[in-house]
Amino acid sequence: MTEQSRATIALRPSAGFVATQATQDLTERAVIYLQAGFPIHFRGPAGTGKTTLALHVAAQIGRPVMLIVGDEEFSASDLIGGQHGYRYRRVVDRFIHSVVKYEENAVQQWVDNRLTTACREGYTLIYDEFTRSRPEANNVLLTVLEERMLVLPTASRDESYIRVHPEFRAIFTSNPQEYAGVHETQDALNDRLITIDLDFYDLETEAMIVATASGIDLEDSLRVVSLIHAYRATGAFTQMPTMRAGMMIARVMALQNMRPTVLDPRFVAVCLDILESKRTFASRDQDLRMQHRRLLMELITTHCA
Repeated sequence: MTEQSRATIALRPSAGFVATQATQDLTERAVIYLQAGFPIHFRGPAGTGKTTLALHVAAQIGRPVMLIVGDEEFSASDLIGGQHGYRYRRVVDRFIHSVVKYEENAVQQWVDNRLTTACREGYTLIYDEFTRSRPEANNVLLTVLEERMLVLPTASRDESYIRVHPEFRAIFTSNPQEYAGVHETQDALNDRLITIDLDFYDLETEAMIVATASGIDLEDSLRVVSLIHAYRATGAFTQMPTMRAGMMIARVMALQNMRPTVLDPRFVAVCLDILESKRTFASRDQDLRMQHRRLLMELITTHCA
């Protein structure tokens, strides 16, 4: 088994995936686009389930998955492959008993990286947070997605290009609201993708997801998610409170056998620990800090009475 074959993920449809009308509609549309041969792009803020949805959609395709996570340091070789190490060959000739002849040579060894393997074998490629990679690194994708051809460096094996396998599919994700470490996507690549914009799910869908992920009752999950939604609506934060905050609270509740009530000081402390961190203050802003805490206490009292 090669290193790249070990890097594949064999996905099956997960029984733990929450299939509401909203998630089912997204899944069905994405699968249709992929079956038609188009790459898809899930774009949305943090905490909207882009990666989870990408993995779920890939599982519906039924092919092995190659997962790549965008990185500022990526170059084209990190996607395609490169020369890694040498292959040594030594021949000892003893045909004439009194003469020993040695012949040695060393050849650089080409190793495929994940994009090349996915194109060659017909895997599903998930390129998570692809805008974290520089545009020049992603340029290699242009011919892959349009001409179904991967152009290889001259140093690669004996091939100058490979034809992309007919079963190859590509799913991209990105966060348009982040600025640090994110690059603008080139128009040529955007033009090749079908982009599906994701936003935060409705209250009922988020509550079902949080309940499934944590194991708490749906009624308790509704209270927690209502608290998160209400806090999100105030705008009194530096970092957007997402569904992940609700999952954190719910998992601690399940572990400690808590109920979502303001009468339980443990529950209140967990909510404050997780939600207060969503807003940053200067060391001298004690009055603003206390005002923010009072706001959170009012929300907890209202939604978790």
